[in-house]
Amino acid sequence: MKKYIIYSGILLFGLFLGWLLFGGSSNQENQDTNEVAGSKHLWTCSMHPQIMQPEPGDCPICGMDLIPAEVTADGLTADQFKLTPNALALANIQTTVVDMEDTTGNKALKLSGKIVENEETNAVQVSYFSGRIEGLNISFTGEEVRKGQLLATIYSPELYAAQQELLTTASLKETQPELYKAVRNKLKLWKLSENQINQVESSGKVLENFPVYATVSGTVIEKLVEQGDYIKQGQALFKIANLNTVWANFDVYENQIDLFKKGQGVVIYTNAYPNASFKGTVNFIDPVLNTKTRTVNLRVVLNNKDGVFKPGMFVSAKIEGAKNTSNEVLVIPSSAILWTGERSVVYLKTNPNAPIFEMKEVSLGNKIGDSYEVLEGLFAGNEIVTNGTFTVDAAAQLQGKKSMMNDGTGKVVIGHEEHLSTGNNRSKNGDGYTSNTERLEVSKKFQNYLKQVYDNYIDLKSNLVKGQGSNAMEDSKKLLTSLSKIDIEIKGKAQDHWEELEKEIESLATLISNSEDIEEQRASFKALSLHLIRAVQLFGINEKVFVEFCPMADNNKGGYWMSKEEKVFNPYFGDAMLTCGEVKQVIE
Repeated sequence: MKKYIIYSGILLFGLFLGWLLFGGSSNQENQDTNEVAGSKHLWTCSMHPQIMQPEPGDCPICGMDLIPAEVTADGLTADQFKLTPNALALANIQTTVVDMEDTTGNKALKLSGKIVENEETNAVQVSYFSGRIEGLNISFTGEEVRKGQLLATIYSPELYAAQQELLTTASLKETQPELYKAVRNKLKLWKLSENQINQVESSGKVLENFPVYATVSGTVIEKLVEQGDYIKQGQALFKIANLNTVWANFDVYENQIDLFKKGQGVVIYTNAYPNASFKGTVNFIDPVLNTKTRTVNLRVVLNNKDGVFKPGMFVSAKIEGAKNTSNEVLVIPSSAILWTGERSVVYLKTNPNAPIFEMKEVSLGNKIGDSYEVLEGLFAGNEIVTNGTFTVDAAAQLQGKKSMMNDGTGKVVIGHEEHLSTGNNRSKNGDGYTSNTERLEVSKKFQNYLKQVYDNYIDLKSNLVKGQGSNAMEDSKKLLTSLSKIDIEIKGKAQDHWEELEKEIESLATLISNSEDIEEQRASFKALSLHLIRAVQLFGINEKVFVEFCPMADNNKGGYWMSKEEKVFNPYFGDAMLTCGEVKQVIE
């Protein structure tokens, strides 16, 4: 009996010891697991979603309670995406930590602007009587004219009849002087001189064609009529600008308005004369704010007797005495910024230890050298992409994340109908698709070179439709050759965009040219299309382009391409699904 009691005691002791050794550790393991899981959960502010904290608390900006952030299975929020280390290295993606910079010291504030005609000296040459233009002495826009120069001759039935009245009343001027005087005054109202009237009266002959003389000196900036046209009294014939003085117009952001005043010294620079500078003073600051751009116009009148400045020329200015009183401003390099219509966006690296990125919209202020002042959207210490920005944006697009072409509302952002000075991007509406792209100003020569690249792209697309990988390789090589010929100099925002796009187009076309696998070619073609579509939207090629979309491409992630015709020929599936897709945009 004692033996069973001893055995039972040993068994109970063993169970107790096992609980101590393993049960506690299991609880501890569960606790540790919960802590690890909890540590992966991020907390954000409903008013400031850029705030991400590893634990609950108050928002450092507004003080509101943080709420749990929506995360995916891999721990990322809905707008975040991850790149592989290989992708980072191949694309040479570089990041920079945003910091405050002192813009006071001895620096003058730099502004960008444009030369326009001096409206105070502009004139419109009109006809003072109706008739038909029998002769036109101005052949082209840009021609110089002098005051008193013969511009045109006009046949006017009214003038013809009035001259006959003059000859009739001339014989009655002794008996009916008031009638005679009234006829002469009528001719003077039609801007006939005393000499012309006396000549008609003394010769007794009616003139059929009357001359029109220039009332001002200047340059013809618009020719509004042609020889043989019928014109009405008061109709404009020419617009003439006196370019001895011109205006330089600059945009000043509303947070900088208090830094400027009339009479400030200005030093003007232009790329046309890189080694020269020109001095002027601020003579006008627009009292009305432009609500679309949040800027006011600052004007400088420049002496232009030597014809140095041409209307339409881009210029920059250093405004003396316009120092930023806030001492420090947040600035970012221009290479970090992607402009899409009215939006300016950057890519934020959200984790310092991992290649996780997220698009952020920013509000920009003045340009300071090669950088821009940031008014809203970023904070000191944020890490942003400064090299390879277009590559990161393409990765976001391919993963269906918020990007330049996806505004996060489920709509595709790919073109814009408004504020296009050199072309129109007409889009469809009501199908989850919107438009938002600003056309940038480049030369016709640049557009012609870009069109050659586009033509090679169309050949490439056609061979992908046919499934002919070897021909697609050759087309990619031709595209690369055409791309290398684009050496036209462009400036400003256009240059920043093109440098990024050119690099990505070259990289992707090279991948296609080195691969014989049709599926690999189609995968690279999808990314190539995104960049080349962007280039055509931004710069134009003076040809109608159809942007088409297949929702089933790339495992139902969707894919875009360009076409010269409205009919769909799918490059991602070829004969298997030849007509799968629809036109999403027409770029004209």
